[in-house]
Amino acid sequence: MQKLGDFKLPHFFNYPPYLTLQPVRETREKQVQLWKELILDYCRTQKIFVIKLEDEFPLFSNSVIERTRSHEAREAFLSALAAEGRAEWLDKGRRNSLILWHRIQDWADIIVNFVKDNGFEDSVMTVEEIRSGIESRGTGSGLWIVLVVINFHGRYVLVCKLHGIDWTILMRALKLLEQKGKLAIFKGTSTDDEGIKFSV
Repeated sequence: MQKLGDFKLPHFFNYPPYLTLQPVRETREKQVQLWKELILDYCRTQKIFVIKLEDEFPLFSNSVIERTRSHEAREAFLSALAAEGRAEWLDKGRRNSLILWHRIQDWADIIVNFVKDNGFEDSVMTVEEIRSGIESRGTGSGLWIVLVVINFHGRYVLVCKLHGIDWTILMRALKLLEQKGKLAIFKGTSTDDEGIKFSV
């Protein structure tokens, strides 16, 4: 089985007809479904949040069979993800796509669990601490690992999968939680020092 680093590629990846858009509707629907699942799985395991259609993206070329996905196929796969709420175009020209391997509501739930698991129910943190602080360090694979560390407040915390989360996704999840009354966002002098007061 072919791999991209430690990521195992499915068998269809080496099947040339699945690399170009199929004209028969039923075949194309199956093809698009397989590609949606592959893109989400790859982005989740590699912690990729944005795909740029004009840039080299590992899934869109296959050196083994010397084939590259057409721009039309790339856009079709990402548009299918967008139609399901699993991606969003970041620009009108459809060149950059935000990949939601977790939906915004799911990210919000992950944040709430992170807060509860670490005893931050009535705490204040910066947005940057959530993204890159010692409390948010995870495995990069999206799996929860029970690992206890001591943060700078002297508290024991569990690691989680928020470490390195895309800023746009994090802010949207935080704003969703703010709308639900679970936190308040305080503006800082820059985006790096915006504060979050949890009340979950």
